[in-house]
Amino acid sequence: MSSDHYFTGVPESELKLRPLSVKLAGQDLDLVTASGIFSPDRLDQGTQVLLANTPEPPPGGDFLDLGCGWGPISLTLALSSPHARVWAVDVNERAVDLVRRNAEKAGVTNINAVLPSDVPDDVRFRTIWSNPPIRVGKNELHGMLEKWMPRLEPSSDAWLVVQRNLGSDSLHRWLSDTLPDDFHVTRAATGKGYRVLRARRSGAQLISSDPE
Repeated sequence: MSSDHYFTGVPESELKLRPLSVKLAGQDLDLVTASGIFSPDRLDQGTQVLLANTPEPPPGGDFLDLGCGWGPISLTLALSSPHARVWAVDVNERAVDLVRRNAEKAGVTNINAVLPSDVPDDVRFRTIWSNPPIRVGKNELHGMLEKWMPRLEPSSDAWLVVQRNLGSDSLHRWLSDTLPDDFHVTRAATGKGYRVLRARRSGAQLISSDPE
């Protein structure tokens, strides 16, 4: 039996593509998935809660889907904001490959599915959406968020969904205590045992046509 986790870099299990039909950004999509990644058989409930409780993304800019899995958040962002560039980031090479396949199947060309090391250091994000890998362990999770969250542009939002009984409230406190002083973290929504956390970065508006 394979010991793969969804945060395994290179899953040992054989790649066997399987079909998955979902509705994202109001569109019915026929995609593919496989074992060795997060939630390979369905659109997981946490991501459903995130997508149902997050406003429309900005019309353009660089977006980050942190821990992309097979790509439901990335595809939603890309379909909703076709002029944006969506960075779908995962340590799991199979997940990255599946996002590329699914972007092609969905007909979107504005997704960059990459490993974390492949994102240029100078890229800053207009928004960050994530169903973060809580089960990877607190130290690993905190290190990941400390790396990526400060790359959010001023006057922009990050949206995270976390299961309540897996430490959403403690993560809320940690983010408030750890992120730079120009971040303000609030609980934006609660549903089906999950919390949606909003981390707002203050600062000068970079895109004057965007509403606050």
